[in-house]
Amino acid sequence: MNKLSYKTVSANKNTVTKEWVLVDADGQTLGRLASKIAMLIRGKYKPNYTPHVDCGDNVVVINAEKITLSGKKWSDKSYIRHTGYPGGQRSLTATEMFEKDPTRLVEKAVKGMLPKNKLGSALYKNLYVYAGTEHQQTAQTPKVINPNDLK
Repeated sequence: MNKLSYKTVSANKNTVTKEWVLVDADGQTLGRLASKIAMLIRGKYKPNYTPHVDCGDNVVVINAEKITLSGKKWSDKSYIRHTGYPGGQRSLTATEMFEKDPTRLVEKAVKGMLPKNKLGSALYKNLYVYAGTEHQQTAQTPKVINPNDLK
């Protein structure tokens, strides 16, 4: 066998077909939903997935204020940041962050599941999270996907 009967196709930004996807977060658990959204943004559900290329979809998440957390995570889960000054460590519980902006919980969960490099920063820009049912991407006619149907 001197010839290969198959050829590995590697996607690039010219050959990638990006779609718009709508995900409803109503009643979904935060971590499980975020991992499925991260895989959609990354493009891992597509047959032409290439690790070093942005071949994922643009994801619109609605009803972020109806997300659920299991156990005592509303009070025990803390989000820590640092101002850069001595003694400048600040923390918020999940409840406090949810009261300020419910979309930030979903955004931080998905961002933590993306690569920590330039590709991850570019992929994060494909995420649009809204607290209510109204969103600004109606012109793109996103395809509605049930996250429970994804593996």
